[in-house]
Amino acid sequence: MLATVDDAAAVALTQLEREIDAPGGGLDRLRLVPIPFVPEVRLHLAEDAIVWWARMEAAAGHALPPPYWASVWAGGQALARYLLDHPELAAGRRVLDLAAGSGLVAIAAALAGAAQVTANDIDPYAVAAVTVNARANQVTVAATGGDLLDSTDLGTDLLVAGDVLYDRELADRVLPFLTRAAEAGAEVLVGDPDRGHLPHGRLDSIATYPVPTTEPSVDSPVRRVQVLRPA
Repeated sequence: MLATVDDAAAVALTQLEREIDAPGGGLDRLRLVPIPFVPEVRLHLAEDAIVWWARMEAAAGHALPPPYWASVWAGGQALARYLLDHPELAAGRRVLDLAAGSGLVAIAAALAGAAQVTANDIDPYAVAAVTVNARANQVTVAATGGDLLDSTDLGTDLLVAGDVLYDRELADRVLPFLTRAAEAGAEVLVGDPDRGHLPHGRLDSIATYPVPTTEPSVDSPVRRVQVLRPA
């Protein structure tokens, strides 16, 4: 029988807690570090996500999802910065962080005074990472698994999504979802460094930041990142 999403996230949480508590250092370790563009937040990140991933797969004896949550991405940094600089956007509201990864944007929303924050990701390890990272920042975030992109009733006031347009297939699913959320009355904010999949005329830029890049395999130490909302 396949494990449920909740079961898989519980197993992942146990593994991440063990990793965090393990002594020693090295490229294959997780470290609690401040985020370059959002120093108010600290996250458990891999010194080298690829090396960490290889070790965890070897230990598990099977393939694991790419650990996108173990690096901090430019789109999420920009969006978190924007929320902390404009706390009125989140204060007192229900916030949903889509494809939350490490939980950076969700944590920023909680620090900005959101009444309720939910961080969603399809990767059980990301769900676990949100849990340990929210704990490290002393905020409350509900971490949930599963694919929401076909959902219609989200029950949220503010939908935030950092770096969710990183390939064409995903963009083709995410963009209609964002449109439906906006049409249902949610405010929608997207953080994106333009990886080539921004739709012409469908999103308006409301802020631009030069964001330090820390994710693997980047060709520049700084990315120009936009915060956008549906036009």
